[in-house]
Amino acid sequence: MKHFLRVVTQFFLFLYCKCLWRTLKFVVRKLTGRCELQRICYKNKPGARRTLKIESSLRFSKNEMLQSALSVHPDKVEKMIDDIMSLKRIIHDTNPQLSVSLQASLLQIVGYRSLVGEVEKLRREAYDSENQEHEDMLVKLWKELRPDSPLSSRISKQWCEIGFQGSDPKTDFRGMGLLGLHNLLYFAEHDKATALQMLQDSLQPKHNDNLPDWEQKNLDKAIGYSFAIVGINLTDLTYSLLVSGALKTHLYNVAPELPTLEHFQQTFCFLMQEFQKFWLEEDPSDIMEFNRIRSKFHRRILKQLKNPDMALCPHFSASDLHLVNL
Repeated sequence: MKHFLRVVTQFFLFLYCKCLWRTLKFVVRKLTGRCELQRICYKNKPGARRTLKIESSLRFSKNEMLQSALSVHPDKVEKMIDDIMSLKRIIHDTNPQLSVSLQASLLQIVGYRSLVGEVEKLRREAYDSENQEHEDMLVKLWKELRPDSPLSSRISKQWCEIGFQGSDPKTDFRGMGLLGLHNLLYFAEHDKATALQMLQDSLQPKHNDNLPDWEQKNLDKAIGYSFAIVGINLTDLTYSLLVSGALKTHLYNVAPELPTLEHFQQTFCFLMQEFQKFWLEEDPSDIMEFNRIRSKFHRRILKQLKNPDMALCPHFSASDLHLVNL
């Protein structure tokens, strides 16, 4: 019975998408004198509300040229907009703002697609201790987080001071590749004060003078965490938000046109700060609760991103691009 109902539901959904919806679009166009793309641009403010609807309209269009617009190269966007205007018989002179709005949204769409590829490439690139560029980045991370403590040697237990698991950090980058290192270094360089404070908090958690020493030690153990490992873990969380498409809401609201790697890194920095607050709010009994708290944090962020007006970090302090909620 359930299978039958599912088949019937799918049939009517197919019928709606293929027939009724197209008929409705045709009638609305005749009544308003505007195509669907025009109606979207005129009825929705710039940002995720507009761009997500344009993306959906292009994806489910029966016209192959409109479908192909979603994967056009950024350099070809302007020509694609001209082609769309011609296809829809829209006159530029009477609709000057339309082409501007369409171009901005299409740049966001294809830029997001390019960003996913760029981030994925970094994630797939393994840390190579024979690569001097990789080694220089790692040593630079140490200098940013431990400016007053020279590193005794490349292989050293000192790495544990900034939250790596052993004497050679390269083993901790296996899951996220160079992406984890890029994010940690970006955080340390662009929002250094916050990164240093978080590192300090991870090593010396909140203190309560009213507690006896033995109880305070237990509290310290419960609240503390490994800064670098958490950074790599939250790199994975930010990455999953990106590839799943959940981050479109945020990036379409903060990137006026092409979302860039820097937008992604700024989002990571923001999530690091938010996770720090969330960790303290949850007040875990021990470090073994990390996965539970991370999952709960992930769900909270996903819920926030369902709001089409959401910009996770519209005025983030590390931003060099002066992000604003459009």
